[in-house]
Amino acid sequence: MAVETRVMNCIMCPMGCEMTVTIENGAVTNVTGNTCPRGAKYANDEVTAPKRMLTSTVAVEGGMLPLLPVVSANVLPKERILDCARFLRSVKVTAPIKTGDVVVKDILGLGVDIIASRDM
Repeated sequence: MAVETRVMNCIMCPMGCEMTVTIENGAVTNVTGNTCPRGAKYANDEVTAPKRMLTSTVAVEGGMLPLLPVVSANVLPKERILDCARFLRSVKVTAPIKTGDVVVKDILGLGVDIIASRDM
């Protein structure tokens, strides 16, 4: 039985609790140091399937700026973030664009849309 201990800071609220996470055979078995249940959930998710939001830009034609800021509508698997960022380099949209407009639907088949984060 492989036992590992990791120390991580929770990012679920401004408190930033320092947690000690015990992992046995790839599964979280104990979390200490968190002051709320969100910390334990974050630790489990971070160890088993880390996810991140993606913020980036895409090219825009006819806008007041050459690039449009975009963000993922939800979290993406951490291991696919760079693939998504590479894909966004090939995306070009045409103004006008409104905040919240879907720029890329279901990026890379991950079930997450990329949306505009400002009007252009």
